[in-house]
Amino acid sequence: MQQGTLMRKVKSKSWKKQRYFKLQDDCMTIWYQSKRTGKIESAFSISDVETVREGHQSEVLQSLAEEFPPERCFTIVFYGRRSNLDLIAGSAEEAQCWVQGLRQLIEPRSFPLTFALVSCTWIRDWFQKADKNKDGRMNFKEVQRLLKMMNVDMNEDHALRLFQAADKSESGTLEGEEFVLFYKALTQREEVLSLFQDFSEDGKKLTLLELVDFLRDKQLEDEGTEELAMELIDKYEPSETARARHVLSADGFLMYLCSPEGSIFNPQHRALWQDMSQPLCHYFISSSHNTYLMEDQICGQSSIEGYIRALKRGCRCLEVDCWDGPNGEPMVYHGHTFTSKIPFREVVSTLGKHSRVESSYPIPSSALQGAGGAGPQQRGVPEDSRSHGGDRPLKVSTSPPPTPQELKHKILLKGKKIGRLEDTLDGPRDEAPDVSDDDNGAEAEEERRRAKVGGTQRDSALQKDKETLAQALSDCVVYCKSVSFRGFQEARSHSRPSEISSLSEAKARKFIRDAGNEFVRHNAWQLTRIYPSGMRTDSSNYNPQEMWNVGCQIVALNFQTASMEMDLCDGLFSQNGRCGYVLKPPFMRDEETLFNPSDPSSWDVPGPVTLTIQVISGQQLPKVANSKDGDIIDPLVRVEIHGVPADQAHQETKYIENNGFNPRWDETLQFQLHVPELALIRFVVEDYDKTSRNDFVGQYTLAFANIKPGYRHIHLLSKDGTSIPPSSLFVHICITE
Repeated sequence: MQQGTLMRKVKSKSWKKQRYFKLQDDCMTIWYQSKRTGKIESAFSISDVETVREGHQSEVLQSLAEEFPPERCFTIVFYGRRSNLDLIAGSAEEAQCWVQGLRQLIEPRSFPLTFALVSCTWIRDWFQKADKNKDGRMNFKEVQRLLKMMNVDMNEDHALRLFQAADKSESGTLEGEEFVLFYKALTQREEVLSLFQDFSEDGKKLTLLELVDFLRDKQLEDEGTEELAMELIDKYEPSETARARHVLSADGFLMYLCSPEGSIFNPQHRALWQDMSQPLCHYFISSSHNTYLMEDQICGQSSIEGYIRALKRGCRCLEVDCWDGPNGEPMVYHGHTFTSKIPFREVVSTLGKHSRVESSYPIPSSALQGAGGAGPQQRGVPEDSRSHGGDRPLKVSTSPPPTPQELKHKILLKGKKIGRLEDTLDGPRDEAPDVSDDDNGAEAEEERRRAKVGGTQRDSALQKDKETLAQALSDCVVYCKSVSFRGFQEARSHSRPSEISSLSEAKARKFIRDAGNEFVRHNAWQLTRIYPSGMRTDSSNYNPQEMWNVGCQIVALNFQTASMEMDLCDGLFSQNGRCGYVLKPPFMRDEETLFNPSDPSSWDVPGPVTLTIQVISGQQLPKVANSKDGDIIDPLVRVEIHGVPADQAHQETKYIENNGFNPRWDETLQFQLHVPELALIRFVVEDYDKTSRNDFVGQYTLAFANIKPGYRHIHLLSKDGTSIPPSSLFVHICITE
């Protein structure tokens, strides 16, 4: 890899260009250049790479399957919205060299090494950016430029003092270890050092007992505290001598506070910690809308990448809109629009490969609603499902309703069905088949309004499908038979727990407003799916919180759109092993519950919980996208509470002028939570602007149930939910009942 390799970079069936790829000496950067011009085209950091996929695991490489064997092909997948990089090596051996080499470079390491590596990478990246003449040294003028780039507005005299203190060789420049010294002086955490010294008798170390006192008094760790203290010293103390003496230095203390154990997110809740043996309707299920779309709803690209990204994010409920295609092959796309199309077999193959990556719990698939006719294409869908995805669509029914635990590794097809679910077990009856309704009628109505693209109304193409359903396809629908919703009383009298109704966001809001308690009761025994308005042609999202407040399980969002709504979704489902299932609170699983999110008198709670958040400081906040080189942010922190209407609130700190590197706020915000079981807490950092809307800097969202009290770091995420190390907030959390 460091010697360099000539490979084909592929963008389409016709665009295949040779490029020379090389891993740089730092083992953290890869650049590539054109073979023809010799010009360096681009470079990327290893830290930007999320994963590497072998073989034909992209649409482009699948289209070249006959030309290039899978063992020569691989795909580099980046975090965020950066496009994947499809490559074809000259041989299988070269491909394996890069695949295995990249995987070793990006694989997770133990936290102390990762923490040191992030800091080291951060230092080196800034050094290389600021070293304009590339001589491996940095003079004071270059250091001043560096400070501006790093979001620091520092007094010139103070900057010169730090520079001279680090210049041990007195050469007037910083190189190697001297720059590291300068960086450490720059990143000195006075607020952490002060906390450390409060518990350290000599101000230089924490003995085992002093660390135990800190963990009990400030971090509210009450079980196995001595064992925990020993673990933290062994894990985070960088000095071998200190570890042998069972003491923690100031550096080790900071490493602990920046670690998963020092995070605001309770580490015990990252693993699977909830009961998974309840009926499906007792869980919130991470759900996507039109999963195949990468962009808007009218002309956007359809791609298997949409499914891969959603599954990697923990999504379990997917949409596969299947329509008749050419040459007898079903296609997946957004019907009656100009979105591109992908073969159904590729979608099923992708689900087979990626559905268990993040979770083995069932995938309720809102599938096949647009299948055109009753001909061979519909009948071929179950065959494709088995041949490409394995025999995983569920075809056996049991009573009582099944649980996520019982349905592991299964794909549940949600769709229309001929006759009753019982007939799947007992055999068909002589009576005329009843083809159930779906939400196509409601969605088609909205599509009529949005389909006036270019002034053309395509009413005839939007008529509800009335053709007979293929029996083989109908037989695949178990537990998630789609039925029209005709009111709560009607559902209680005639529906079954194995059925599901789909409601538009507008209809759901009407039920929330007019019959909140009935809606909660309904969702205690039957599944409800909510989908976005057809007017959201830009793939924007509605607020899922109001739907979760009444217990709706399948709240479908446009995963491709970075938004506050997706932050809430990621925040709720970041717990429980990221399995895509979160158990609803007990009062939402009771069919006789009195709970109504809009009526405080219906809440059986002892009194509000007080959440007190002291926002202390920020660390190395990123610059605002598309800002000028010399611009430095004026950061403020806003804390938002999302929950029942009475709990909705937000407060913010003052802004700190010209300091995105190590701002200090030391401000306390306080909130009253009446139904904490449903509350999500969102921390947002913005760049204050007095003349226009504030710019987004970073955010972090989590459920109240997952908050760990005490002194905690909040590791910020970008707009699209990816990590942006080492950016963080330092806070103190207090919860009183």
